[in-house]
Amino acid sequence: MFVGLDGCAKGWVAVRLDENGTREIDFLTDLKDCLSGSFTRAMIDIPIGLPDSDYRNCDLEGRKLLGENRSRLFSGARRPLLSYEKREDAHAWGKVADGIGVSCQLFCLLPKIRQVDELMTSRRQARVRESHPELIFQRLNGGTPLPSKKTHDGIRRRRRILLDRGFASIDAWLDQRTGTGAKPDDVLDACACAVAAKEACEERRLPRKRQPPDAKGLKMEIWF
Repeated sequence: MFVGLDGCAKGWVAVRLDENGTREIDFLTDLKDCLSGSFTRAMIDIPIGLPDSDYRNCDLEGRKLLGENRSRLFSGARRPLLSYEKREDAHAWGKVADGIGVSCQLFCLLPKIRQVDELMTSRRQARVRESHPELIFQRLNGGTPLPSKKTHDGIRRRRRILLDRGFASIDAWLDQRTGTGAKPDDVLDACACAVAAKEACEERRLPRKRQPPDAKGLKMEIWF
């Protein structure tokens, strides 16, 4: 069983693939529930492994691969930021510590990053890895960038890619999300992460060169 996870307003979208091609979706509030049960590998669209300062190499290399769409991969996640409850305080710390501010997008992700960081250990990371849907979809599109996932065309083309990968129920899943807090792109992104979980290989891991782990012993890597 392979699992793809993406955060949404009320929790998490979990998509599961098995070896026989069966595909299932769940909308869950507790990340622990998403990671319960037996599975071979999971990919989650949240930073795993946080430096004390500066940028992560995996983020820098991922942004380079995305080219003109580099802004779709948020950078600047650092462990000290997890202790801040107000963006202005986190931003001020970053500017003094290493000159890197905290964007609104990154600050809004901090609660989800905290949840993941609290659960992650180096042992668990052998099966639960960080991924990024924009890198996955670009790969599945033959390396060609896609329109923004916030646009009708971007949603349509991602949906088409997933249909071609065997996600025959994708339209029903998009309708099923009502009341879950999940947006269309949350469902699509979780599907992409499930594909990456099943197809994981060293050639699709960033950074290309192995880096030291963070203070918790977690690898700072993005798989796609």
